[in-house]
Amino acid sequence: MSAEPQQGHQWLQRLVGEWTYASEDPARLGVSWTGTESVRSLGGFWVVAESHGEMGGSPATTIMSLGFDPEKQRYVGTWINSMMADFWLYDGELSADGKTLTLAAEGPDMFVDGKIGLYHHVIEFQSDEERTLGARILREDGTWHEIVTTRYQRIK
Repeated sequence: MSAEPQQGHQWLQRLVGEWTYASEDPARLGVSWTGTESVRSLGGFWVVAESHGEMGGSPATTIMSLGFDPEKQRYVGTWINSMMADFWLYDGELSADGKTLTLAAEGPDMFVDGKIGLYHHVIEFQSDEERTLGARILREDGTWHEIVTTRYQRIK
């Protein structure tokens, strides 16, 4: 079977490279963490992002995979990390202007023990050298609560 990457796949290639990041948690003012991320392409169809840093004084590693499903015209992916046993599945869409990818996922509610929450992880490019990843959770009152913002700077 042979396939060619489509436009949706090509958007993901913007992520490929080496990045530094700094995160802040608006829910707990003053809490921040930093690290590096390496993003590689798998055949032009997928990207795999692996980050290493420190969170709350402990080492933290995350791995994200993202691809584009041409049949569904949706972005798909996964996210795992070294701080929890949960496996996150992404389903997302690109904004009309092509700057923002919003990925929906379910995961443990950060505010209510034993509850599953609906999250949005939002990747937004400010330029080819800068991007952000915002995370927000849907609250019971129907509003979105920002829980973290991560700012990335390309180093190569």
